[in-house]
Amino acid sequence: MKRITIILLAISAMTSNLIMAQQKIAQHSARETKVVQTAGRDQLGDFAPEFARLNDDILFGEVWSRNDLLSLRDRSLVTITSLISQGITDSSLTYHLQEAKKNGITRTEIAEILTHVAFYAGWPKAWAAFRLAKYVWNDGIKGDDAMAANDSVASQREEFARSMIFPIGEPNAAYAKYFTGNSYLAPISDAQIPFANVTFEPGCRNNWHIHKADKGGGQMLVGVAGRGWYQEEGKPAVEILPGTVIHIPANVKHWHGAAKDSWFAHLAFSVPGENSENIWLEPVTDEEYDALSNTKTRR
Repeated sequence: MKRITIILLAISAMTSNLIMAQQKIAQHSARETKVVQTAGRDQLGDFAPEFARLNDDILFGEVWSRNDLLSLRDRSLVTITSLISQGITDSSLTYHLQEAKKNGITRTEIAEILTHVAFYAGWPKAWAAFRLAKYVWNDGIKGDDAMAANDSVASQREEFARSMIFPIGEPNAAYAKYFTGNSYLAPISDAQIPFANVTFEPGCRNNWHIHKADKGGGQMLVGVAGRGWYQEEGKPAVEILPGTVIHIPANVKHWHGAAKDSWFAHLAFSVPGENSENIWLEPVTDEEYDALSNTKTRR
C-alpha cells in the first residue's frame, strides 16, 4: 500500500511538472507572437519619420505584441470599441475590423459587439461602424478588398475636397441613421443665420423629412460642388449644381442628396422660425432614387 501511495505521488508530481512546463511553453509562445507593422513608415516615413517609428515599433511592435498579457483578439475588441466611441469610421476602423476578424472575432460576435457599443457610444456611431463591418465580414468580400475600397473612397474624398472652398468636415455620425450612404458635416457658422457644408458620397441621400415651424422656418440650400438632387413630395426632382439655390418652405416633405455617379456638397442654411424642429421620416427607396437617372428638371 505504501509503495502504491509513493507511485501515485510520483505520478502526480510528474503531471504537475508537465502542466507547468506546458503553461510556460504556451506563455513563451504567446510572447513570441510579434506584431509587425509597416504602415507608419510606408505612409509617413518621409513626412513624419518619428511618428512612423512610434506607430510601427512602439504601438504595434511593443504594445500589441504583449499578447501574453492580453490576447490579440481582446486588443482588437478594445481598439474597435475605442475608435467607434470617438466617431472614427475611416480607413483606420476598417483596418482594425479586418484585424479583429483575423484575430478570431466572428460575424455574430461583431454584430453583438456593435449593438452593445451603440447603447454606450451612441446609435449613429454604431450605424456608421456597421456599414464597414458588413464589408469586412461579408463572405463575398475579402478584408483586403474592403480595405482597398475604403482607401479608394478616401482618395476620392480628398480629390473632391480640393474642388471646393468649404471643408468636407467629419463623418456625419450624429445623423447617420437618417441617411442612406455616407455623408460629412462641416459647420461653418452658428451666428446670425446658422449654416453648414454637407457633403454626400455618390448615391447618398437623406430621408424624407420636414422642417416644421409655426411661423417662418424652412431651409435654404446652395450647391457648392458636384451634382445632386432635391425633391418635394409629389413634384419632379430638381438637379442641384454649383450655384443652384433651393428655397425649402417650412412644413414641406422633401429630401436631397447626391447623384448616383457624383460626389455632392451643398451649404444648408437654417431659416429662423417659431417652434422649429426637424421631423425625420422614411428613407427614399431605391426605386424612387433610381428613377431619377434620366431626370434633368431644374428650377
